[in-house]
Amino acid sequence: MQQIYEAVRKSVYESRENMQALLERIVNIDSGSRNIRGVEEVCGVLKQEMEDIGMTVRVIPSGGAGPVLVGEWCMDASKKPLLFIGHMDTVFKDGTAEINPFKIDKKGLAHGPGVLDMKAGLVIALYAVRALRDAGYRERPIKCIFMGDEENLHMFSNAKNIMLSELGEAEAAFNFETGYVDDGLVVGRNGGGIIDIVIKGVPVHSGISPEKGRSAVAEMAYKIIEIESKRDLERGKLINCGMVSGGIGENTVPGEAKISIGIRFPTTAIRDEILEDIKSAAAHVHIADTTAKMQVRMLMECMETTDGVRKLFEHVNNTAAECGYGDLHAFSVGGVSDSGICVSNGVPTVCAMGVKGEGNHTMDEYAVVDSLFERTVLAGCAAYTL
Repeated sequence: MQQIYEAVRKSVYESRENMQALLERIVNIDSGSRNIRGVEEVCGVLKQEMEDIGMTVRVIPSGGAGPVLVGEWCMDASKKPLLFIGHMDTVFKDGTAEINPFKIDKKGLAHGPGVLDMKAGLVIALYAVRALRDAGYRERPIKCIFMGDEENLHMFSNAKNIMLSELGEAEAAFNFETGYVDDGLVVGRNGGGIIDIVIKGVPVHSGISPEKGRSAVAEMAYKIIEIESKRDLERGKLINCGMVSGGIGENTVPGEAKISIGIRFPTTAIRDEILEDIKSAAAHVHIADTTAKMQVRMLMECMETTDGVRKLFEHVNNTAAECGYGDLHAFSVGGVSDSGICVSNGVPTVCAMGVKGEGNHTMDEYAVVDSLFERTVLAGCAAYTL
């Protein structure tokens, strides 16, 4: 096995300059989630990289956001595929790449928009495939699925359904999201969503005929108290009525109001509990002749720590020890990612396989350059031995 690990390591370390150049190129492309053209440009660069490796490539329009990039290699192998997943978009506004371009400081830290979350992870994924190719690996298909709008949780596109259609009968997935400086790998993530309740009342002039009115805002207030009372933070059950609106003026009994609710949940059971709580509150009429409708605007699955996830982490951890990477540890985080889509659909996933660093979503975001190569070796070796 050490011979295999050395072959993977040789490929990666001979590619260091190319890896760094690719990272610089894509970091210097603005690709915020709503910048479809920028995401398409990043996609084009990565598509060429995939083709250079010898992968079969598909660019799938998502309808409303950047495309989904799918690259497949060794698809005639007999074992179930291993998925390498990630996203090409960032949270940064257009023009950020110009004022904060890619650079490496004297401490060996790379800076620039999305360098950590998660453009370096995409480089790791592709060069892990290249290393497998160079090491003569032909045991299992490798499929890369790179999303174009993960940062806004696929709110404006069909990307989530595209990803579901691409999972197939995969054996497992590595998500190359942000790595942690203490070498923790993520085995659990919350799910989350946004739910609206639109309340209809009876609008009238508040001075002329107030008795005929039915206040949607007053009904909304009752519902907010009812909904907020259902939260249970000790169980990870978060329900937050974070935005409200209603009415057109002080002299009119409001005929419409709206509650926008943010939810987070660690398990599908708690998710279902939250949805039932909100559905019940929407149906519960406090003021006669008012009505309410619940609308799920967006919902992302949680990444539960299943037996399959635990087993996959143990495999990566054992590989890390054998190939000389070092110690890893497993932990859970509150943030949402596409790992939840995989795990909730039966594909064990280990997340945070990307470059190590800190400062996600800020101008101080940085990535540890040496970990770009170390994590690529780890991913290649763990894929080879799966």
